[in-house]
Amino acid sequence: MLARIIATLALVTAGPLLAQAESPPIPKIPAGAPSDIYRSVVRIEAAVQVPDYATPWNSGRFGGGIGTGFLIGKNQFLTNAHVISNERRLLITVHGSARKYPAHVKFVAHDCDLALVEVEDFSDFEKFPKLELGDVPQLESQVRVIGYPIGGERLSVTRGVVSRIDFSAYSHSRADSHLIVQIDAAINPGNSGGPVVQDGKVVGVAFQGLRQADNTGYIIPTPVIRRFLKDISDGRYDYYVDLGASTFPLFNPAMRKVLKLEDNGLGVLISDVTPTGACEGILQPGDVLLAIDGHEVDSGGQILLDGEKVDLNEVVERKFAGDTVSLKWQRAGESMEKEIALKALPPARMYAIQYEKKPRYTVFAGLVFQPLDTNLFAASKFDDVNVRRLYTDYVPKGIFTEREDIVLLTRVESDPINSQLGGFSGLAVDKINGTLVKSLKHAHELLNPATPPEFFVIELFGAPRPLVIPGKDVAAANERISRTYSIERLSNLTE
Repeated sequence: MLARIIATLALVTAGPLLAQAESPPIPKIPAGAPSDIYRSVVRIEAAVQVPDYATPWNSGRFGGGIGTGFLIGKNQFLTNAHVISNERRLLITVHGSARKYPAHVKFVAHDCDLALVEVEDFSDFEKFPKLELGDVPQLESQVRVIGYPIGGERLSVTRGVVSRIDFSAYSHSRADSHLIVQIDAAINPGNSGGPVVQDGKVVGVAFQGLRQADNTGYIIPTPVIRRFLKDISDGRYDYYVDLGASTFPLFNPAMRKVLKLEDNGLGVLISDVTPTGACEGILQPGDVLLAIDGHEVDSGGQILLDGEKVDLNEVVERKFAGDTVSLKWQRAGESMEKEIALKALPPARMYAIQYEKKPRYTVFAGLVFQPLDTNLFAASKFDDVNVRRLYTDYVPKGIFTEREDIVLLTRVESDPINSQLGGFSGLAVDKINGTLVKSLKHAHELLNPATPPEFFVIELFGAPRPLVIPGKDVAAANERISRTYSIERLSNLTE
């Protein structure tokens, strides 16, 4: 479920954005000219505000960045999600013009790093060519990368050769893997969101590079782009569906013999089935998956699709909630087949970086409680073994079926009511006054009853003793802490 980050986010910090001023009209380029396509590739300036998970009641820090986008339809500029993440203001600039056009985000998909942006006034763009989508480029074929990377202010065009087609990690969310195309041209900050063109059609969107190698860039191929556009066609984005099963390669001859498999290089072991997932009650750990939608699964979990070897999950990637997929597997030497309905797995988003959301928290007698997610984990670097176990097992072991949130005591704002409790920060909450804590909202309700108990007893995973707070002193302490630490709101329970 957790994906390894293999690349950097192609997003850079820019200086303050200038207010729009009167400027010359956009230069006209003769239709059909070699540079005609460049008019539709725009520079995107984003002013952003990044939430502060260390002190969640604060507004967060401001910054900015530069990216690229391109026109694919009437007032539809496609770009990367990470170009516009946490944006507070967007400005679009056209090739050959200094004018800045105010814009806003129409749709965003952080799990596949794509977004659709609109300008407030499209009249100047009416006659611009709209770029068409092509197919997945072939290995060793040449492509052009168009964008506004660092190193200058004007449009940049580079060429590269397709060197790999793979199913790999998308660094923006840190938790999602999709089809990816590698090219031997660097994808630098500012290139993000720009079109990768072949034979006059877009074959991908530039989005990330690899720190450990020179001239190695990655593009989002058209199957991922088309799925995003189809998903938002009903006016909302619904996320990817999930098979809800983890696999393990079956290369070992002895293991294959124990599982009664032929020595034919086919089949992959089912190692985990996610509770409430699409495969629950159908597949079991120890089963051997042999085929998906008629495509044979090799012992490394690969299938042949569109002439290329890709991860078996690519079949699921191209489907939507309610679509079906046929599975063929072997259990104890017996062959079995069944068609299952696919669905999303919302709890798995806990492993993904969240954007455009304010941190949730509640402050009680100086104790700050927050729900565990990847944003908080990245900000706080928790080292408690119980917290790490709860994080890792949250989806695979079905912890989410009992606890909607893993609530953590993240910090202690010093006050007489909580003296000697600073050493307990960074631990997960198990119970409050004997009641198992199911979510942050539930914890807030238990800590703020209509009639306070004599003592609030908070039990933490791995703590040598519970935390005990006298109920009669909480109200005065909350007021004092709010004033001392400039905490305007003692809680935010909604994202």
